[in-house]
Amino acid sequence: MRVKLDQLNISQSFSRPRVSDDNAYVESFFRTLKYGPSWPSQGFTSLDQAREWVQQFMQWYNHEHQHSKIRFVTPAQRHRGDDKAVLTQRASVYAQAKQANPARWSGNTRDWSVITEVTLNPERPAEGKKAA
Repeated sequence: MRVKLDQLNISQSFSRPRVSDDNAYVESFFRTLKYGPSWPSQGFTSLDQAREWVQQFMQWYNHEHQHSKIRFVTPAQRHRGDDKAVLTQRASVYAQAKQANPARWSGNTRDWSVITEVTLNPERPAEGKKAA
């Protein structure tokens, strides 16, 4: 197994026992998976049923689910680079709506700029940290 991981340039990672947030990306994804509207409350009756459910979930998550952290585009749109056109179109629609009815808008419209980087646990700036 280790040789195959090396061939694929994958580094092994071992979670620490009883540390629920050791792999924050997996934990975050598992929460999305488990708390989604289609999670079977009674569990799965077979391994095949579980596999089929996960396949359907992955299809939904990647191609239908509009993710809030990437400005409500799907992960597939983001991966293909289609998010730029989608977000430009949305910004245009909002600008036209604000121009057509300025009284409806009390401030700026939603920010539809392209997200360049997404992090789960971003580093805090050094100047914002205080000594304990």
